Amino acid sequence: MPANAETLVRAENLKVHFPIYSGIFRRQVGSVKAVDGLNFEIKRGETLGLVGESGCGKSTAGRAMLRLYELTDGRIDFEGVDIAGLNKGDLRDIRPRMQMIFQDPQACLNPRMTVGDIIAEPLIEHTKMSSKEQREKVKSLLESVGMNPDFVNRYPHEFSGGQRQRIGIARALALEPDFIVCDEPIAALDVSIQAQVVNLLQDIQERMGLTYLFISHDLSMVRHIADRVAVMYLGRIVELAPKEQLYKDPKHPYTKALLSAVPVPDPEVEKTREHIVLQGDVPSPANPPKGCRFSTRCPVAKDKCFVDDPEWRKIGDGGFVACHYAE
Repeated sequence: MPANAETLVRAENLKVHFPIYSGIFRRQVGSVKAVDGLNFEIKRGETLGLVGESGCGKSTAGRAMLRLYELTDGRIDFEGVDIAGLNKGDLRDIRPRMQMIFQDPQACLNPRMTVGDIIAEPLIEHTKMSSKEQREKVKSLLESVGMNPDFVNRYPHEFSGGQRQRIGIARALALEPDFIVCDEPIAALDVSIQAQVVNLLQDIQERMGLTYLFISHDLSMVRHIADRVAVMYLGRIVELAPKEQLYKDPKHPYTKALLSAVPVPDPEVEKTREHIVLQGDVPSPANPPKGCRFSTRCPVAKDKCFVDDPEWRKIGDGGFVACHYAE
């Protein structure tokens, strides 16, 4: 993380609930609490990794940060401006500074548009560039992500998965944003290509001074790219810490269980490691348990955990945890 870096993005009590309707008259009978009270900040120029198992609300949180989902409650401060309260006109003015790289490069590119048209689309919407300037910008963007600028007239189906993801990255860079949400950008790629894409993202970050929210299941890759890591469970962040601190000395029982599942490339060390196997299934986000969300699966839970919601508190050197018994 850059020294003395200022906060670029801050989420305060961020909530996104999706209504559940039932019956003939489609009355609301409940809600899915996909994101239920997130608090974190991202410094300018840093990468915050967001990890957790499927269904915990990572992608929903990422999309909410860009107002792609409307918030149920909370604030999103972007350089001191609460974008959660902006109208559509003001939001459109600030949108070029916030972009997203999607998980599936096949689904996020229009198959009926050429690569040149796909990358030029944000330039047409948000700038007053001439057609010639747009063409030059598109070719420059393709070069910046390691692709041949002569590919502008080709279609997405003519490229591999890794190349399509590079096209998605070029589109995200078109308006020279400050903040990019990377929503599992390597999940749909071959292992041999994943490292290339992550290295490209790091090179671009250094070159353009970008700030990332990097969402992923891959704990090893998050350790490689992130400055700090937030661990999410059932709509809430349970631990947030600098990456070396979190991977070396995790405080929350759920973080310990996640890290114990990551294999170590040393047979001797792997034989002596403790593997924590969690019992039971993840509760429904439509009906989360009372008290600590993790209490129903926690191997060290006590009576207090099933009744009282743990406080989000500072622990260690720059770390935060939501657990009654973390030390």
